[in-house]
Amino acid sequence: MSKTPLPLTRASVVEALSLIRFSIHKTPVLTSKTLSALATREGGPKINLLFKCENLQKIGAFKIRGATHALARLSDDELRRGVVTHSSGNHAQALALAAREASAVRGFPIPAYIVMPHISTPSKIAATKGYGAEVIFSGSTADERETVTRAVQERTGAVLVPPYDHPHIILGQGTVALEFIDQAKEMWFPLDAIVAPCGGGGMLSGVAVVCQGTGIAVYGAEPREGADDAWWGLKNRLRVESVKSLTIADGLRTPVGVNNWAVISDLDMVKGVYTVSEGDIMRAMKLVIERMKILIEPSSAVPVAVVLYNEEFWSDMVECWREKGGRGELNIGIVVSGGNTTIEKIIELFGSSEK
Repeated sequence: MSKTPLPLTRASVVEALSLIRFSIHKTPVLTSKTLSALATREGGPKINLLFKCENLQKIGAFKIRGATHALARLSDDELRRGVVTHSSGNHAQALALAAREASAVRGFPIPAYIVMPHISTPSKIAATKGYGAEVIFSGSTADERETVTRAVQERTGAVLVPPYDHPHIILGQGTVALEFIDQAKEMWFPLDAIVAPCGGGGMLSGVAVVCQGTGIAVYGAEPREGADDAWWGLKNRLRVESVKSLTIADGLRTPVGVNNWAVISDLDMVKGVYTVSEGDIMRAMKLVIERMKILIEPSSAVPVAVVLYNEEFWSDMVECWREKGGRGELNIGIVVSGGNTTIEKIIELFGSSEK
């Protein structure tokens, strides 16, 4: 990737959106009276929830934004060498599709080499191969993925396109917030806060860059089951470098990147990160699927679970409301990061929970 990346500013995100807007979907924003009512509690503000549905994005997740922007910033000579990355699924599919579409635009084939953990969801593996990428399997930890990725890079000469830890990825993912803010205003629900899931931190940091100086508070959401590295990092004021977890939110089984941590650890940009249990994630996922009639993957349910079930988050929202004089309502945006799961996986997940 570029040794002279763009600065992490709102203007850079605006520039990124101008480069990729015709290669991505402008995903819809939905509301739910049922979930808004569940998020509203006695003694606090009325909560209006807005859901930015990146599960309806190309490849079924927001990751196409960062991958498309990263490739747009590479030269023809770099792209002819091919691109390589490691991912549990969504960035894998995103880079595979972005390479295929960039091949058509640039007029030459762009090989894509994708390192995926052997425990990745079969549908995500199949989709990545379906976009024309060569899939190489690895262990499930970040260290294992990165070791195999380096070996592939040495063998092929391909350019590394990180799944989250690069400014061009962060800026691409940040475009989701540019759209979200404008769409919420058009719906007469200007956002007071945005809650986004946090794995490697690409989207959370991109959202924070866009919202800086707007008055919109940004919060992160993590699984408590071993993938709460951002929460621990903020508590100890030190980035956690590795994660080992089998949380059902498989897209979040990764540590926050170095570039991402610089943003997320800045309390002026990200107000806090909250965690939820596996049971909370499943309850939230079930609610969204049954009440909103949209298909989401477990990682997408994590910020929903934070808003509905995390007591610390609720207390912070009440404090925010009181700072506004205890009047009016709070409009909270939730980024629904992806929907890459299958009916079989959902049956397996919820069937096992009921035994």
